[in-house]
Amino acid sequence: MGYYRAGFDVVGVDLAPQPNYPFSFIQADELEVLANVSSKFSAIHASPPCQSYLNLGAVNRKLGRKYEHADLIAETRDLLKQTGLPYVIENVSDARKSLVDPVRICGTGLGLPLRRHRLFESNIPITGIPCNHKAFTEQKYWTGWRPNGETRLSTVVQVYGNAGGTSEWPAAMGIDWMTNREMCEAIPPLYTEHVGAQLLRSLEVAA
Repeated sequence: MGYYRAGFDVVGVDLAPQPNYPFSFIQADELEVLANVSSKFSAIHASPPCQSYLNLGAVNRKLGRKYEHADLIAETRDLLKQTGLPYVIENVSDARKSLVDPVRICGTGLGLPLRRHRLFESNIPITGIPCNHKAFTEQKYWTGWRPNGETRLSTVVQVYGNAGGTSEWPAAMGIDWMTNREMCEAIPPLYTEHVGAQLLRSLEVAA
């Protein structure tokens, strides 16, 4: 949605069905599509699976639970380079070591009550959005289930699997077309609108 608002026609690709996706959609393996990308595209954004970098993975492995997810960032980058197109790779903060000179975007820097830090690597110069955590100091958002019925409040909305206050998620994320489960893996459109505007300017200069 952010790229659309920045001025792009958007086509999405995912291995799983995405019935709520609001634009043209191709259900296919991302890597196969990148290996045969059409000349009609001007730029590519890729969000390889982030699960292998999440703290939850380390916790589950410590508890003896099976938690294996592929790390596809390097393979995705190789295919993106072969296309010769401007590209962006997005992932979570803990993926920093796998990304090349990424910039970070924080929701609080965009006026959103979200500390949803995400990193963006690109083969064109882009800037991120610095944190502005101090803009949100009132503890008013419920975080999630706690033992013995304990309730804890946060200064920002927390969008993850068992977090509380799901009614706050759509407004905080700027998303009203997804299920809660889908939203847990999403990023606010303001993030990609910021990146997309820079990407579009680069394409216009090149043209």
